[in-house]
Amino acid sequence: MKNEILDVIIIGGGPAGFTSGIYTSREKLNTLLLEKSMCGGLPAITDLIENYPGFPEGISGMELVSRFRRQAEKFGVNIREYEGVQSIIPGDGVIRVRTENGEYITRTVIIATGGLPRKINVPGETEYIGKGVSYCATCDGPFYRDAEIAVIGGGDAAIQEAIFLTKFARKVTVIHRRDKLRASPILQQRAFANEKIDFLWDSVPVEIAGEELVKSITVKNVKTGQFDALNVEGVFIFIGWNPNTGFVRDLLKLDEAGHIITDTYLRTNIEGIFAVGDVRSKKFRQIAEACGDATVGALAASEYISDLN
Repeated sequence: MKNEILDVIIIGGGPAGFTSGIYTSREKLNTLLLEKSMCGGLPAITDLIENYPGFPEGISGMELVSRFRRQAEKFGVNIREYEGVQSIIPGDGVIRVRTENGEYITRTVIIATGGLPRKINVPGETEYIGKGVSYCATCDGPFYRDAEIAVIGGGDAAIQEAIFLTKFARKVTVIHRRDKLRASPILQQRAFANEKIDFLWDSVPVEIAGEELVKSITVKNVKTGQFDALNVEGVFIFIGWNPNTGFVRDLLKLDEAGHIITDTYLRTNIEGIFAVGDVRSKKFRQIAEACGDATVGALAASEYISDLN
């Protein structure tokens, strides 16, 4: 395969990557999907997804991603896990994709590498992911009905998610390292007016603790140095998002946060290279939206290949 010219190389094995593959392979394009670790992406670690169309009772993230994969393989996508892409080199009418195992040549590349939420890097955070620590309110909020939970952050995402979580939780405590929020004024107004939301100012988390599930979070006041422990059942972290774009940082146009900039048809500034899903510059990040991106990007890639012939 390394000596032949492929039609499409998809980088990333999450919902956007698999959806791209389903469409390109149905277009009879020779498609290779490369994933640097294990396929699935963030949805694979979500216990229950209730907002993906077609599953009124909800579905586990692992099962949903497994279905995506089976469908992509059914149409002929060649999937290779644990093969990370190191660089993309366009030129001479083709694109070379270099991995830790060698080099592939392709006519088009679809980047679907997504991103990862920024972590607070305190004891207990990693241990309790899926057991009280979450980075997605819409995914996990319904599990915290009548519970007391904490939200870490003070920007738009944190305040939007805090407001959303009041649909389920009895009390939401927003923990912010400053004495005022960075969120937009309208969001602040809504949050301050919400009786279920409290604020813990000038504070940073230092430890998340529990037994089988989260039971508390300890915070430190950055001005007084005082430590306080809050009894909570959930900790939702919204301090930013890191797109997986390091391997194209010197090739493609990125926004200030490092997301790939695309046009309406998911084309980047380099011909033949497309970006779909959470890795690209946009406002919302949901599985259904990533799949929509992937559909458009895959069809645009197919059209691009047709124009080459």
